[in-house]
Amino acid sequence: MNIHEIVENQRRFFHTGATLPVPFRLQMLRKLRDAVDRYEAQISEALAADLGKSSYESFMCETGLVRGEISYMLRHTGRLARERTVHTPLAQFAARSFQQPSPYGTTLIMSPWNYPLLLTLDPLADAIAAGNTAVVKPSAYAPATSAVIAKLLGECFPQEYVAVVTGGRQENAALLEEKFDLVFFTGSQAVGREVLRHTAEHLTPAVLELGGKSPCIVDETAKLPLAARRIVFGKYLNCGQTCVAPDYVLCHSSVKDRLVEALRAEIRRQYGENPLQNPDYGRIVNEKHFQRLLGLLDPAKTAIGGQSSPGTLQIAPTVLDRITDSDPVMQEEIFGPILPVLTFDRFEEIYEDLDGRPKPLALYLFSENRPRVREAMSRLRFGGGCVNDVVIHLATSAMGFGGVGESGMGAYHGKEGFEAFSHRKSIVDKKTWMDLPMRYQPYQRALYEKLLHFFLR
Repeated sequence: MNIHEIVENQRRFFHTGATLPVPFRLQMLRKLRDAVDRYEAQISEALAADLGKSSYESFMCETGLVRGEISYMLRHTGRLARERTVHTPLAQFAARSFQQPSPYGTTLIMSPWNYPLLLTLDPLADAIAAGNTAVVKPSAYAPATSAVIAKLLGECFPQEYVAVVTGGRQENAALLEEKFDLVFFTGSQAVGREVLRHTAEHLTPAVLELGGKSPCIVDETAKLPLAARRIVFGKYLNCGQTCVAPDYVLCHSSVKDRLVEALRAEIRRQYGENPLQNPDYGRIVNEKHFQRLLGLLDPAKTAIGGQSSPGTLQIAPTVLDRITDSDPVMQEEIFGPILPVLTFDRFEEIYEDLDGRPKPLALYLFSENRPRVREAMSRLRFGGGCVNDVVIHLATSAMGFGGVGESGMGAYHGKEGFEAFSHRKSIVDKKTWMDLPMRYQPYQRALYEKLLHFFLR
């Protein structure tokens, strides 16, 4: 079956109304949850093949989080799908005003390779909960996981409800030529621009989850050993191939040397003396990205790590010191296990510096100065983030996750995910037992003008 036929079949199925009843949505979510449980071992094997992920990290960062999102939707879809009564202005008496969540229809979910299961099935759970059909396009750069996803979803759902399209650029291009009712894309800014250009042709709404250079600020009051431990965890998780990983550190100059030493101790503590021999340390996804990352290394500025293994596509956890904005590593999102450290002398410099940069997907601040924390969280513009930790803000269904400006548009997870895949219809149910005459011509100014001003004040 070709892509056009898949989309048309889904459109016909959606128009039958079969996806609208909440009991149907819940039944489909339970099927998805049970399939994820059945396939847990195969998912772990596939993630190991694609990215070298350990079974522990596979569950912690992918399978477990998917189960959490599905569980949230099972608990809350009934409430989220209900219509909500809102205030009716006096001028519209007698009437009832309400908002009714409505699925967009046939949706497209395009996911990346770095968290191939999580970033495919999380938005799919939201799409199902909201009552849509979905065409799912996983990344060709994670072929083992894409194959498992195709098998898992093929067992769960008929193609007219949820379909998986595998392949590379040719399939991506063909999908974007189709008219969907919503496109949900996670990936790079460059590809995100292409997606937005295509959706604009059809006036199709899009949710874009992109990336960017997410700063990690460490001021002079931070608890450095704890900050280093958490930064090392978040930066080198999945070998740095995480969209919200700390891309670089902005450290107060008075504590920079101590922070670098604390990072050295934590890398040794978490990954051992030789990280490339650590069975729980993954690898770069492919040769192209491996060579790109090697090009960002500067031996003269390498304070920690820098070792690499071409045979296994691994780069040791690396810290670069004495970095400036002109260094190559600061010209693009790193997306790998390389952490540049820059310094500042006054915190006001942070505002001046970040105001001139594209808005990042995430921002992290390590500080014990609470007034400074409150001011920074208010003044700085970013998608989401943490105070005194990194990356964990995305691991909850209680808050939306998304970017702003260059790092994306729209959000998902939990309630925000349901709403991302829904249009909220605003409806006035006007009663027929009375009809106020003041809006009709010919206007009776002497009789109704004062009433009109009263109603519309």
